Amino acid sequence: MELFAFFNSLQPLSPAAKTALVAIIQEKSYGKNEHIQTIGSSCRTVYWVKSGCARIFYYKDGTDITEHFAFENHLIVRAESLFTGKPTSKGIQAISPSTLYAIDSEKLFQLFDQQPDLERLFRRIIEREYVNSVKRLESLQFNTAKERYLELLASTDFVQKIPLKYIASYLGITQVSLSRIRAEIV
Repeated sequence: MELFAFFNSLQPLSPAAKTALVAIIQEKSYGKNEHIQTIGSSCRTVYWVKSGCARIFYYKDGTDITEHFAFENHLIVRAESLFTGKPTSKGIQAISPSTLYAIDSEKLFQLFDQQPDLERLFRRIIEREYVNSVKRLESLQFNTAKERYLELLASTDFVQKIPLKYIASYLGITQVSLSRIRAEIV
């Protein structure tokens, strides 16, 4: 499982930890635009993108807003729901046909007590995601829309497959503004 090559780059896992983790991972496939988790549900699963792309989204005043993109080898989870156990006003959707590893959070958290290297691994993953969230917030505060778009382009080759409306809402701009920015870059 290529997932473990990535995990081992962050935190080497003992054979026992790897075996325990394999036992609770399910590979799931989703079609284009299929909902992985619906708005209003509680998050009880940690997802890791094997292939494709997914997004976290919500509605504000009837407008679909993309909060986060997850590409290959990235975590996607509604953390505010995962850690509180409460339903959230956000959902997770596959943008393209996607394959994700799904890890039941309750079983994962139970393994933390038995396998300290798993707890360290996921602490490092959560730290990485937290830093990425802070960088995104700072980008929204300090960078121009063009700079934010260029950052997104630099992060993945998948951008060309994402509908413009999702990219524009993620950047905090209109589709017209995004079209102008794209025309300037070409």
